[in-house]
Amino acid sequence: MIREYKTIREIASPLMMVQQVEGVTYDELAEIELPNGEKRRCKVLEVNGDTAVVQLFESAAGINLKESKVRFLGHSLELAVSEDMLGRVFDGMGRPIDGGPEILAEAYRDINGLPMNPAARDYPNEFIQTGVSTIDGLNTLVRGQKLPIFSGSGLPHAALAAQIARQAKVLDESSNFAVVFAAIGITFEESEYFVQEFRRTGAIDRAVVFTNLANDPAVERIATPRMALTAAEYLAFEKDMHVLVILTDITNYAEALREVSAAKKEVPGRRGYPGYLYTDLATMYERAGRRIGKKGSITMIPILTMPEDDKTHPIPDLTGYITEGQIILSRELYRKGIIPPVDVLPSLSRLKDKGVGPGKTREDHAGTMNQLFAAYAKGKEAKELMTILGEAALTDIDKLYAKFADEFEKRYVNQGNETNRSIEETLNLGWELLSILPASELKRVKPEHIEKYLPKK
Repeated sequence: MIREYKTIREIASPLMMVQQVEGVTYDELAEIELPNGEKRRCKVLEVNGDTAVVQLFESAAGINLKESKVRFLGHSLELAVSEDMLGRVFDGMGRPIDGGPEILAEAYRDINGLPMNPAARDYPNEFIQTGVSTIDGLNTLVRGQKLPIFSGSGLPHAALAAQIARQAKVLDESSNFAVVFAAIGITFEESEYFVQEFRRTGAIDRAVVFTNLANDPAVERIATPRMALTAAEYLAFEKDMHVLVILTDITNYAEALREVSAAKKEVPGRRGYPGYLYTDLATMYERAGRRIGKKGSITMIPILTMPEDDKTHPIPDLTGYITEGQIILSRELYRKGIIPPVDVLPSLSRLKDKGVGPGKTREDHAGTMNQLFAAYAKGKEAKELMTILGEAALTDIDKLYAKFADEFEKRYVNQGNETNRSIEETLNLGWELLSILPASELKRVKPEHIEKYLPKK
């Protein structure tokens, strides 16, 4: 039921107070009509008796309190969904901005959705190939997983996000695969980069792109990831597709949440973020996964820039609690010219063991993964010793480990943004690097795998 009022009492941008209202509910969508017929969208933030506090999606400039009307629409923010969304670019509110026609909706979905019922969840256990060795080989992404990328300002996370969106696929050819990409609070240049990159490589055909720019209203920034997840839920659970959702940058989302919270005069929590930041992030992240009885799945890669490269900052800290691991980008590797600069040792995928092995990747995957980790860690230690004590202090075997660490960074980690490696290529490259070490050092791989896969010198 649509109700109209001319009782706007006060505007403190972006908030507006409407009095003498009836039957208005929290999160309900509304529109304000100016005397000249122009309409602006807003939503209800708070209802107290017969007074509603409404938040504007656009600016409050030019609103005349006496002459303007507020219309409450009786439902919360909705997204028109249909398979026609694939190949299209939308703004943060779900409106097409690629010059194409409006979407012919098969349904309208409330963007707030619901986190998946734990009893209805199916365990993630199928491999997704991203074409990036450090992820596929060492921190394997599994269908239905939430695996964030922790970056720092100035590091090339945008290029890595575009690369994963472009290259990611499931290995059984019969499955439908789609990417939902949401850019939150980014600059116009970054937005153009993503859209052009998708068009250049043809990845746009199986992608749905939402872009919210830095100069768009903060409240729209809060809606954008939910728009993306609503589109993903529709494609995954109604159309049986395997959907990879990439959200960049969650830090901008949290900043917008802080801005809106401050406007509402809520009591701030840690570093000024609202106390419900954990709950709010969880309501988004927990919409990813696999459902029992449904063929489709939602896998999520949220990307966030850590303020001051601080892993203990509230945003990466809380994200780490909710998600199953993290991929960390390293400034030190980036300075060495290694792209993508994935810091292998502190990165972690908690579900990697579930997505590797015979029938998923290859029988030797688990062993080589553990062996590469161990050898790289030992090689880094040997290089540190070399820096402090000089090369003469190292044993011959330590020198081999130091050489392994250098080669590992140069050839395995450093693959550039255009190289798409299959899982076989990644595993074979791992064996090539392990051949630097004597076979007696390979204690984490089975002897039969050494016999079968280790290149003969």
